[in-house]
Amino acid sequence: MKTRAVTLLVAAAVCLLIAYYYQQQPEEVSSPKISEKSLPSELNPIVSEKKEEFISRAGKQGITIVITDGFRSIDQQNRLYEKGRSGSGSVVTNVRGGDSFHNFGLAFDYALKNTSGQVIWDTQYDGNGNGQPDWFEAAEIAKDLGFEWGGDWEKFKDYPHLQMTFGLTINHLKRGERPEAI
Repeated sequence: MKTRAVTLLVAAAVCLLIAYYYQQQPEEVSSPKISEKSLPSELNPIVSEKKEEFISRAGKQGITIVITDGFRSIDQQNRLYEKGRSGSGSVVTNVRGGDSFHNFGLAFDYALKNTSGQVIWDTQYDGNGNGQPDWFEAAEIAKDLGFEWGGDWEKFKDYPHLQMTFGLTINHLKRGERPEAI
């Protein structure tokens, strides 16, 4: 009888612990679905204006910036996502269509133009001859303008990437929230 009572108490305690554990878990939030209709078709006007200022400020420091990508449709993002996964070559993004700030007109990618006029992605290139890599100088200019730089990310360093989130997450954007126009 005593053994049975102990077994019941242990079983009840285990059930209570399991119930407590599940109660403490954060509610799983599914990623909202998004339709093409609710997406912009170009860069946000504020991002576009700051992009032009970025190019101008870099130019004043002897750095020639080339914008290699801006707004991307979901289909374009998915094609980019497949690079390095469905064929040869390197993976170029970890983000599928609908999960990129490019899809909401809030991001663009850049490269440098060297003195020979070639577009380069060399993060150590010092075309203005000041002893500092132009890529990192450009990133600092962008950050001063309010951009988040992909080179600062912990997991996937995306050196060409600049974005302005305006405090919004991808889930906010998927639900239809957009930055306020200034």
